[in-house]
Amino acid sequence: MNNLEEETRYIMKKYGINANKNLGQNFLINNEVVDNIIQSSEISKEDLIIEIGPGLGTLTKGLLEKAGKVIAIELDERMIKILKERFFMYDNFELINKDVLKVDLAELIRNVKLDENIKKAKIVANLPYYITTPIIMKLLEKELDIESITVMIQKEVADRLIAIPGESCSGAITYSVYYYAESEKIMIVSNNSFIPEPEVQSEVIKLKIRKKPLVNLEDKELFFKIIKVSFMQRRKTLINALVNGGILKDKIVAKDIFNKLGFDINVRGENLSIQDFVVLTKEIILQK
Repeated sequence: MNNLEEETRYIMKKYGINANKNLGQNFLINNEVVDNIIQSSEISKEDLIIEIGPGLGTLTKGLLEKAGKVIAIELDERMIKILKERFFMYDNFELINKDVLKVDLAELIRNVKLDENIKKAKIVANLPYYITTPIIMKLLEKELDIESITVMIQKEVADRLIAIPGESCSGAITYSVYYYAESEKIMIVSNNSFIPEPEVQSEVIKLKIRKKPLVNLEDKELFFKIIKVSFMQRRKTLINALVNGGILKDKIVAKDIFNKLGFDINVRGENLSIQDFVVLTKEIILQK
């Protein structure tokens, strides 16, 4: 048993804590993983770190020692007492007992930058598996003033997030992540790195937010709607998906557009690059 596992079991016993399956809790007990997450986050004293779901505070201690300020957002009220008692000595620690999806992160970051000697904001988290996608999409779509997102999530989801659009494991979310960020795989995390052990492997990934959009979009909402519709019926051809999804009126219009763009009429959405979706969106706009 390593030091982190001993410490974790001690805290769980002291506070009578068991992992809450409904909140997707698995407590990290691998020192190497903690070190890798913190190191890959590239934290300095001029950084604000927003930690989502700190749990028992396994990552929090290392973050507090490196960062100018750490704001931990924790939904589980049982953890609030633990976190307050563990880190009351740190004057750069702030705790918010809320669902992160209901927190105005843009305002939070703006206020900290105004009031304190903070230049950059970064997200670090061991995310609950059941709510990974909504959190990642909120962080990206809100176009927050952040430098990077370093998270540990389910490996299968991580692989889809950081894939190159058009690869076999691509999903609609792949294109969104690729549009907003450059992605990097940090490490695969085995099941026995947690209490209790999850049934799946985990992976640490880092998303570096792009300073400017990867592609220029005339209608971003339509662009992402087209991608979403393309993957809702991924076994169907793209033409069928676009017609069934109400993007295009009928197959005749669709085939005319595809022939004009040089697309195979039997192509599926998963085979298109992000640039292909850009030109497709522009052509659909012209048809409206």
